[in-house]
Amino acid sequence: MTFLNCSSPHPRAWRWNSTKACERALQYQVGEKIHGFTVSQVTPVPELFLTAVKLSHDGTGARYLHLAREDTNNLFSVQFRTTPMDSTGVPHVLEHTVLCGSQKYPCRDPFFKMLNRSLSTFMNAFTASDYTLYPFSTQNPKDFRNLLSVYLDAAFFPCLRELDFWQEGWRLEHENPSDPQTALVFKGVVFNEMKGAFTDNERIFSQHLLNRLLPDHTYAVISGGDPLCIPDLTWEQLKQFHATHYHPSNARFFTYGNFPLEQHLEQIHEEALSKFQKIEPRTTVPPQKPWDKPREFQITCAPDSMAASSSKQTTVSVSFLLPEITDTFEAFTLNFLSSLLIGGPNSPFYKALIESGLGTDFSPDVGYNGYTREAYFSVGLQGIAEKDIQMVRDIIDRTIDDVIMKGFEDDRIEALLHKIEIQMKHQSVSFGLALTSYIASCWNHDGDPVELLKLGSQVAQFRQRLKDNPKFLQEKVKQYFKNNQHKLTLSMKPDDKYSEKQAQMETEKLQQKPLPNPGLELQTQQSKAQDASCLPALKVSDIEPRIPFTELAVALAAGDVPVQYCAQPTNGVVYFRAFCSLNTLPEELRPYVPLFCSVLTKLGCGVLDYREQAQQIELKTGGMTVSPHVLPDDSHLDTYEQGVFFSSFCLERNLPDMMHLWSEIFNSPCFEEEEHFKVLVKMTAQELSNGVPDSGHLYASIRASRTLTPAGDLQETFNGMDQVRLMKRIAEMTDISPILRKLPRIKKHLLNCNNMRCAVNATPQQLSQTERAVGDFLRSVGRSKKERKPVRPHVVEKAVPNGCGGSAHVSGCQIVRKLITEPTFTPCQMKTHFLLPFPVNYVGECVRTAPYTHPDHASLKILARLMTAKFLHTEIREKGGAYGGGAKLSHNGIFTFYSYRDPRSTETLQSFAKAVDWAKSGKFSQQDIDEAKLSVFSAVDAPVAPSDKGLDHFLYGLSDDLKQAHREQLFAVHREGLIDVSNKYLGVGRSTHGLALLGPENTKIAKDPSWIIR
Repeated sequence: MTFLNCSSPHPRAWRWNSTKACERALQYQVGEKIHGFTVSQVTPVPELFLTAVKLSHDGTGARYLHLAREDTNNLFSVQFRTTPMDSTGVPHVLEHTVLCGSQKYPCRDPFFKMLNRSLSTFMNAFTASDYTLYPFSTQNPKDFRNLLSVYLDAAFFPCLRELDFWQEGWRLEHENPSDPQTALVFKGVVFNEMKGAFTDNERIFSQHLLNRLLPDHTYAVISGGDPLCIPDLTWEQLKQFHATHYHPSNARFFTYGNFPLEQHLEQIHEEALSKFQKIEPRTTVPPQKPWDKPREFQITCAPDSMAASSSKQTTVSVSFLLPEITDTFEAFTLNFLSSLLIGGPNSPFYKALIESGLGTDFSPDVGYNGYTREAYFSVGLQGIAEKDIQMVRDIIDRTIDDVIMKGFEDDRIEALLHKIEIQMKHQSVSFGLALTSYIASCWNHDGDPVELLKLGSQVAQFRQRLKDNPKFLQEKVKQYFKNNQHKLTLSMKPDDKYSEKQAQMETEKLQQKPLPNPGLELQTQQSKAQDASCLPALKVSDIEPRIPFTELAVALAAGDVPVQYCAQPTNGVVYFRAFCSLNTLPEELRPYVPLFCSVLTKLGCGVLDYREQAQQIELKTGGMTVSPHVLPDDSHLDTYEQGVFFSSFCLERNLPDMMHLWSEIFNSPCFEEEEHFKVLVKMTAQELSNGVPDSGHLYASIRASRTLTPAGDLQETFNGMDQVRLMKRIAEMTDISPILRKLPRIKKHLLNCNNMRCAVNATPQQLSQTERAVGDFLRSVGRSKKERKPVRPHVVEKAVPNGCGGSAHVSGCQIVRKLITEPTFTPCQMKTHFLLPFPVNYVGECVRTAPYTHPDHASLKILARLMTAKFLHTEIREKGGAYGGGAKLSHNGIFTFYSYRDPRSTETLQSFAKAVDWAKSGKFSQQDIDEAKLSVFSAVDAPVAPSDKGLDHFLYGLSDDLKQAHREQLFAVHREGLIDVSNKYLGVGRSTHGLALLGPENTKIAKDPSWIIR
């Protein structure tokens, strides 16, 4: 149940709670006029520590919402209601093209150039089914003004040049533009992005579900674009769509954080809104007409070569249309109800569908979907046999009847209310981004975004309703599910000829098209030297010279287990982590560690069966996760630490209960539940398989680096394609008991205090209580009776620096990490091609370079950014048509070139080689180097949430002093150093390279014996 899903891929910063910013905002008066805007509402929202200020623009009617909160990571976004009536992807192509240059900033691609001229913590743009959103965030006020200027000009005054349309949208050109003998093909960034998106069968299913359930208006089309319709879009239509939709009268502006509101309003009025008159936008989405009887559809997709069973690849779901999302309380209730129906092993649909053994996992889009004018609820199964469709439908109907009769247990309702409470207190660093996404759909349809944020009053109203009418939820189930004629049954089955048919239709499309072949003109344009001097930029001198230090204390508990304490403003939430070494684990058990981790907290423990355990975890914690980790050493490439990371958090009042749960999991996990284990295995295998199209570049990179360091092989075992394939094999086994029997053996080596360390983040007031609770937990956990020898003989003990040994910010004892080293390791080159039925490729090439503390590491880090921004972006995305590509240097000293959803394969490897030649020849300026530094520092200085402070020290042994030294090395990087590392590591024959490719059959590679084909 995601009310405010603040989990974000980038951990970001935090400050103490709502004081100054909120108080300032409370001074505004309704009716007050500020820079062309009028204040219409001022509302404190104490549960989220913020004050909401609503305004409207006098001249254009543009709406504005400001959320003042004492958070330094300030965010801006502007959203337009975009309601296309065909599947040419016009809003999506427009979203890409407006970012390619504007009146004030006419250079090519200001958006990508600003990534290197700013310290932004986030910059992106999104096309939803009925709106387009342009958000950015930064902690620097000057940077905020710079980015705001670029975003406003892009949205309201874009150039929309024809060549940019061909580059970003679609074009017809020769495979090799300079050779007219090569075949004609469709190219374009959005064209390839959508082609890649629809290699994902879940995406195909979700798209059809939306189009068929809401068929009357804009939801009947694909807003992102159907690859077969994108070539029908013309440049004229693009410009027309911008004129009608990107107008202030159709816009909603949002700002968040602790920067003063007046400055934002003045800049937005002056630079954009003052140049427009009010219009009546005709973009409203009309209500969907309810059906008088249910409907059914069947669709097809490509077979999934990584799924466990070839005969069970059908998906079926039943979906119901719900009321409009602008009715805030009804939406809250139905979202809550949805979580009760499908969330976790105690929910009725989990018991009835998942545990029936008919399929592998819920169907895509399961649960409440509140992103369209009317919401919908969907439930079903994937990974079933076609003959079982009717059985699944019967189970769904039966389950609805059961729920109407029996209702829900009080404990399950309490567990969910607890989840909302802890979500409100858990601080994410990208909270502004979470908020803008959370309110976007409701606000888009003229709902009240402030009502949506008042979760406290929604919870209170919900409790009151239940108290007044204990059958309140059952009545909703009857009303919206049992007696709802607007019900869609959608099934999808694999067709062996699917990809062939898609390719055939694309070929037919090619033949119908007149010849807009801008290939050569576009190439000339793309290869021109770029003048970006019109764009605003920060300077290297704007970067803070020193990092803020984090105070940590380390104490020994239960004898000799080091526990790191970090006092932080966590809103009364306690965060607990532990790390246990895998050094004594026999080699043959290693591949099963990820499976062990994913099921450990889901099979029951102590006296609790798996259902009771799930209930306790929901009632008492914000979640308990276990994951395998391979941690690099900061000074030696052939040294690493292997272990398992345990993580959980809870409200202060539940700390003893959470630590008791960990004790039970460590001391008496249950590995007897074979039936439930089977269910979990199928779900894990299905999730891994579904994740490949989205993460193909990561799988390629992991495989490419496999033979470059001793840790590489273990990374592939835990997180690579090897793991995806192993899980597929396990899911196919008829007798799964031999796998289940491995789990207690892993437990024996892992779940004890012998090689363990813990970390706690909590408020200063909570630390002594936490120390007691963690001490009790550690005393309860057994120790290994006999001294176990590490499996790999070479173990190095490495103390993490602290107060007496080099870091003034860590007091107390030392953490000692036991690292594995392989002194005789020799890296070797390997090239692997994973054959997958995708129409696009994912390419990875990795090079072994220098560890974190080596001065060359800093030069390589800047070089990776420089190569991406100044060479690879143009070669791989603009010219090659891939959705993404670039170079990066990981903490472990592996330098990676990658591409994502790429129509090319071996040509991209040639682009990587060209990038190295470019770097060696030093064809870059001091300005280019400074921009690369800004870009690297925006990642290095990304804010860190209170819950995650000190984690680098705990996991990687990185002290603040080491980080500061690395920072100084980054500042000191210079031109000669960059050319030097290009020659020293990246040139042919210098350092060992590994290559990997995921994608369709490839004749060149098939003929080359140096490639291994899997």
